[in-house]
Amino acid sequence: MATALITGGTSGIGYAFAREFARRGTDLVIVARDTARMDEIAQDFEQTYGITVETLTADLAERADMERIAERIEDDSRPLDWVINNAGFGLRSTVLDASYNDTHARALQVMCLAVLILGGAAGRAMARRGSGRIINVASSASTILTGNYSAVKAWCYNYSESLGQELRGTGVTVTALCPGWVKTEFHERAGIKAHSLPNIVWIDTDVLIRDAMRDAEKGKEMSVPSWKWRLALVVAKFAPKSFLRWFSRKLTASRKKK
Repeated sequence: MATALITGGTSGIGYAFAREFARRGTDLVIVARDTARMDEIAQDFEQTYGITVETLTADLAERADMERIAERIEDDSRPLDWVINNAGFGLRSTVLDASYNDTHARALQVMCLAVLILGGAAGRAMARRGSGRIINVASSASTILTGNYSAVKAWCYNYSESLGQELRGTGVTVTALCPGWVKTEFHERAGIKAHSLPNIVWIDTDVLIRDAMRDAEKGKEMSVPSWKWRLALVVAKFAPKSFLRWFSRKLTASRKKK
């Protein structure tokens, strides 16, 4: 039976991944800060789907916790077939707001350094066995210029491609997941104003997970769920830089404090 480790697996995209893996009969290792919520999910999934769920409480802004999870990933006696680096959070402040510097630093720890350490651990362990799939959750925001969130996710995307190149030929694939606006509590938690956005920009989590897992199983380096966001990223790739800068300035308002 396959096993998947998911960081940030108690809510949003992470929970949707966990639920889909459970539905497929895949054992789970869930990493998150909320122990009580993980225990609820473990009990539910074990009873409903007949799988085994291991829970690991960790704050991936803390280096010691990153290293502890990396050790679990590299434990060859308990091999992992999938590692999903999903843990993260939204950023609504501009990069000019000094009062938000600690939050920006935490974002770099959780969404860059932790991905680097856990992705490397997964790559080493999977390469030893000759198989495995890594999904790093980046964002379509990596193609534009909306403050530190775009910078963090652009790093994640580039890191994923670099890791994939190092692992080429080992049987291990790395996929950067670049979703657009997804129907979860993500934006509300971050205080990002999203209620006025048209329905067409939103992606359902079931569509997101289905497309992401299909692309990862095909070994694709990048997964952009839904035709509308694939089209949007094509436009972003070929549009004049001046247009992207203008568009990014308009979107930056959604990252500001209320």
